[in-house]
Amino acid sequence: MGKRLSVRQWLVLKLFKRLHKIHQKEHTLDTLFWECTLRCNLQCRHCGSDCRVDTTLSDMPAKDFFRVLDNEITPNVNPNKVLVILSGGEVLVRKDLEEIGINLYRRGYPWGMVTNGMALTRRRLDSLIRAGLHSITVSLDGFEEHHFHIRQNRESFARAVEAVRMISADKELASDVVTCVTPALLPRLGEFKEFLYSLGVRHWRVFTIFPVGRAAQDSSLQLNNEEFTYLMQFIDDSCREGRISVSYGCEGFLGGYELKARKSPFECHAGLSVASIRVNGDISGCTSVRANFTQGNIYRDNFWDVWQNRFQKFRNRDWARKGKCAKCKMWQYCEGNGMHLYDDEGNLLVCHYERLVR
Repeated sequence: MGKRLSVRQWLVLKLFKRLHKIHQKEHTLDTLFWECTLRCNLQCRHCGSDCRVDTTLSDMPAKDFFRVLDNEITPNVNPNKVLVILSGGEVLVRKDLEEIGINLYRRGYPWGMVTNGMALTRRRLDSLIRAGLHSITVSLDGFEEHHFHIRQNRESFARAVEAVRMISADKELASDVVTCVTPALLPRLGEFKEFLYSLGVRHWRVFTIFPVGRAAQDSSLQLNNEEFTYLMQFIDDSCREGRISVSYGCEGFLGGYELKARKSPFECHAGLSVASIRVNGDISGCTSVRANFTQGNIYRDNFWDVWQNRFQKFRNRDWARKGKCAKCKMWQYCEGNGMHLYDDEGNLLVCHYERLVR
């Protein structure tokens, strides 16, 4: 399939292009990430954390976050329609998550979290659910040898598997598993899918590792073009099978695999419907976007003013139409891939469309 698009795909993309322009103009906030800590109980090889952020930074006090939420965000949104996602670091290292969660719940905000599962016991999960936990994502990066290679902790696989088993058994909780696919996992991907299914997983998000943070120094984590194309075909085949919903992350335009490797056409939501508050107070798009695209800081700026009146680089991508992108016929549908794939000089690190083999 490679890069070729069907007539149906072309028609859907043209329609979606119009919707994307509306999203850019209206920029309705529907997801807010709070990077509440940089502390973590693992040292992962692929960690994409911004290396310029001081990892000795203290957790953001909950009162600082709720000051912004109450005074600057809530008056301008319907809380029921804004999902607050707690991220890190590893969120479970915070002892006050339940207090944070119940305060979000009382304000009408659905809330979720992303975790490596190391500290997710049955008791802790129950207490988080009582605090209004709406959704949870657990990272599981393959079988034990694959997971260990990335996470570098012998207990991490068993802990993550038990976490996945627990969240999948709770039918009232929105949950999924996210997997960073490496070349080592690729030959056993089908087997791993069956393993996830046996754990009760019905929603599985797949990512590839891009060269930033620690991953920039480890080429063994990167898929080559043929392997990347194989992964897209695997996702397409799995979706056709229908037993488990598999999708590729929102990183870039996928050519002939659009609407096949994910349910909706590619769109980078950062700055359009997604914002984040970093542990040091920085305001940006999703937490994968590093400090080079920071738009303000809650300790000196009004969040809602920043959301309404800044984010120009997120909402008008003309600045990115250079180099290979300048003459690409897919630019109108792609606009240069995800914002997190740009370096400090504004150069694109990875083009997913270019990687696909015909």
